[in-house]
Amino acid sequence: MFSHIMVGANDMEASKSFYDATFGALGAKPGFYDDMGRVIYMHDNALFLVTKPIDGASACHANGGTIGFTMASPEQADAWHAAGVAAGGATCEDPPGVREGGFGKLYLAYLRDPAGNKLCGLHRIG
Repeated sequence: MFSHIMVGANDMEASKSFYDATFGALGAKPGFYDDMGRVIYMHDNALFLVTKPIDGASACHANGGTIGFTMASPEQADAWHAAGVAAGGATCEDPPGVREGGFGKLYLAYLRDPAGNKLCGLHRIG
């Protein structure tokens, strides 16, 4: 359904360090800079990019927006979350754990990246 996801950042080095750590916990390679100064991650046929806004204004997070990443297990979600916190991110929402709702049992771990973007590590249980 998605071709790529791109988020804005004001501090590209802090964002690269954060995403290198969190995606590294998933087995991805570190991001690389393209000729426009964007950081690009390619993993499991998906693209994730980090950029300074093209219009020159400051980057800000989407109020109400969340980007979800598939996790292979609760343990991987925990490792992803811990790597993010250690790399300058901040935990948000409830602590990582099982939640039950209309989609069944899910293991969820929420983070904010250095620019304030809200991320979720999600593992479907069962």
